[in-house]
Amino acid sequence: MMKTMGVRLAMALLMIITVLTIVIAQQADLQQPPPPPMLPEEEVGGCSRTFFSALVQLIPCRAAVAPFSPIPPTEMCCSAVVTLGRPCLCLLANGPPLSGIDRSMALQLPQRCSANFPPCDVIN
Repeated sequence: MMKTMGVRLAMALLMIITVLTIVIAQQADLQQPPPPPMLPEEEVGGCSRTFFSALVQLIPCRAAVAPFSPIPPTEMCCSAVVTLGRPCLCLLANGPPLSGIDRSMALQLPQRCSANFPPCDVIN
């Protein structure tokens, strides 16, 4: 009888711990900020990427857009520019200022890479 009560008590404690673990995990998920939303294409002229994902795609161009950089864009950079396209470049051009990036040099990437995009309308 005593052994049966001990097993029941252990099972009840295990169930309580399991429920508490699930509740805590759900609350932790609720407290995390949601992932950045994908921008609708019409809002960014056809770019279906977020600002951050567009920026990550241009990492190969970092040396070419550093302030006072004499380094021309690499083939990887130019490939990223062409793949990204004008709408996403304009999204970046109108985004927040980025440390270590000369925005005017970044806006010259399509021309320097022979991508022949029309210039972005930069909103100050």
